[in-house]
Formats: sequence, C-alpha cells, structure tokens
Amino acid sequence: MAPDAISPAPDARRMLLSLPQAVLLLAPGQKISMANPAAEQFLGQSQRRLLGRSLVDVVALDDERLMQRVYESDAPITARQVDAHVLGQGSRRIDIATTPVMDAPGWMMVTLADSATVEPLGQSMPGDGDGRLRGPEVLAHEIKNPLAGIRGAAQLLARKVEGSDRALTILIADEVDRIAKLIDQMQTLSRRTADPVEPCNLHETIRRASTILSAAGAEDGKARIEEEFDPSLPPVLGSAHGLVQVLINLLSNAREATQATESPRIIVRTRFVSGLQLHATDRGKAVRLPIEVRVSDNGPGIDPSVRDQIFEPFVTSKKTGQGLGLALVRKLVRDMNGRITHDRDEAAGWTHFRLHLPIATTGASLGGASGRSRRKSAQDALNG
Repeated sequence: MAPDAISPAPDARRMLLSLPQAVLLLAPGQKISMANPAAEQFLGQSQRRLLGRSLVDVVALDDERLMQRVYESDAPITARQVDAHVLGQGSRRIDIATTPVMDAPGWMMVTLADSATVEPLGQSMPGDGDGRLRGPEVLAHEIKNPLAGIRGAAQLLARKVEGSDRALTILIADEVDRIAKLIDQMQTLSRRTADPVEPCNLHETIRRASTILSAAGAEDGKARIEEEFDPSLPPVLGSAHGLVQVLINLLSNAREATQATESPRIIVRTRFVSGLQLHATDRGKAVRLPIEVRVSDNGPGIDPSVRDQIFEPFVTSKKTGQGLGLALVRKLVRDMNGRITHDRDEAAGWTHFRLHLPIATTGASLGGASGRSRRKSAQDALNG
C-alpha cells in the first residue's frame, strides 16, 4: 500500500489563528492588521472592529513612558503585571510582549495575557450573601481550627512523655505554628484593604525594626546593621506598622544572606533622590517618590535563576523558604503607594533593595539651613 500523502505545511497566518495566546499583528504605524480568535476574545472585540485601529487606542498602558518604550522599540520587549486601559473594558492588569517581524521593517507582533496575581483569592465566594465572607477567611477558619486542636494535643502529650518522644511533640507544635504563620501571610497577601497612611519618621521605623530583630536573638558574629542616614529628610507618607514589617523582612534576609560571608556587612542608607521618581497608583494617579531607603548586604546575592521573579509569591532560592516574604513586602509597599526594586552589583559584591516612598507634605519640619534647602528641593520634586 502506498504511504499516505503528506498534507502541505500550513501558512503562517493559519498558525497564528490557531494559537491559544492572544496575538495582534501590527502594520507600520502601529495599525492592527490581524487579530487571532484568542485576541478577539481577550479584547472583547471582533477582528473587523479592530482592523486599522492604532494599538494605543485599544490597549493603552497607564505608564506613558513604559508604553512608549514597549510600543516604539525595534527590539523584543516583555512587560509583566502592568496596568492598562483596554478598549471597552476599563482598567486591567496585563502581561504584554512585543517583537518585530523578521525581514519585515515596521511590522510587529504583540502578545497579550492577563497577569496572574494572588488578589483573586480575595474575591467574594458564591453564596456569601453580602460579599463579606471571602476565600482566604474561609480557608483560614477551616484550617486554623483543626491546627489549634493538633497543637493542643501535642502539648498534652508533651506532659506525659520524655526523651526523644517529647522532642517529637515539640516538633509537632512548632510545625503547627509554622503552618499558622504561613496562613497569616497568605491572608495578608490577599487582603484588599490597606492600612491607613500617615506621616512617619523613617529613621525611627528603621531603628525599631533593627531593635526587634536584635530582641529576637541576633547571634554574635552576625553582620551589624550600619546606618547612613540623612537627618534632614522629612516624614514619609506611609504606614508605620507596614514599614516596620517591610524593614524586618529586608534586614532579616540580609542577615541570612551574609551568614557565610567572611566579613559580613549590612548597610541601611536613606537619602533624597534628586531625579524624578514616578509611580502610578491603582487609581491611575502619578505619585512622586523622592525618598529612598536602601538595604544593602555583601552576601553572595540571590540565585540568578529567580532574580527577576523574587517579588512573586512562592518564588524562593532558600531551601526552607516558602517564597512569601518578599511578596508580602511588595504588597505592603504598594499599599503605601511606594515602590521597591532589587539590583545586584556583581563587581562590588553587593545586593541592594531600594524602597522609594512619597513625602508627607504637611507637618514636615526639617530645620536649619540645610533642612530648608532640602525641603525646597523636595517640594520642587513634588511639584514636578
């Protein structure tokens, strides 16, 4: 029997139409030339309605500078978890990737997807009536109750046994506490309401976090926290409780990172950033962030394989970590309309976490000639 005839390879257009990802083909001038069915579904628009439209009229990123870079670059660019205004749908958080078409100057392909975040855990569950009973609260209630029973039983057993058996009961209690703490972190990550912001003394919160870490049992020989503070800085606008939690996490991570370093160092630096720092809030309003806190350590740095995702939930290079600490840090910072970034200076051997915060514009007293000059510079930055 003759072998079955092999059908000809499908053309590029048919392959694009078959992709499950939302893909747009742009002609020179950023005009939509084709939208595959997945893109039609993603945008809620038919291809007929999309053809000939400018991309910016269909998907406009809230950050104009990022939008200019993504849409006008002639190199492949990927932006994740960016806020955008989608035609007919309003605000939406998306992932977007652009790439030029080979051997076709001016033509570009755009891939769109919804960003995966932990916030949907906080959405109302079906049948919850007024919507106040939410997913994380239900999970916490259903899990924490039996955990409390397990812990209580372990404590009762500990009174009746000794030796290695007693050590096992202590292990059970400790693991129950660890799981309960993990649940608390998940609840915080999915919580939609943020702590109120108010003027905060930045240096007091840093020292409070350092004191808490020391009281928790800092071992001799660990890196001491060095301070490089600018005393003329005004109060920042944030949550004192949230700032302390953020700094505890960052300083604790720095101490862990320098445990095996021969001459460990941790430096906390505060300064006024002369360059304009902008951050778009969830409401689309631009907030200026002229105050920087930098937590630096001379440890080996974060594993390069996860550096780009370290603020995502469940991403960690630690053998015993859950990958929630930095995700919680990012959530708390965002709740204060701030921004946190990470970078590694391989040449100097330093890891830096930079926290940028807004100024509390009222009640800020700087004092002195230097303070007056600093206040004017800060106010100029706020006024743009």
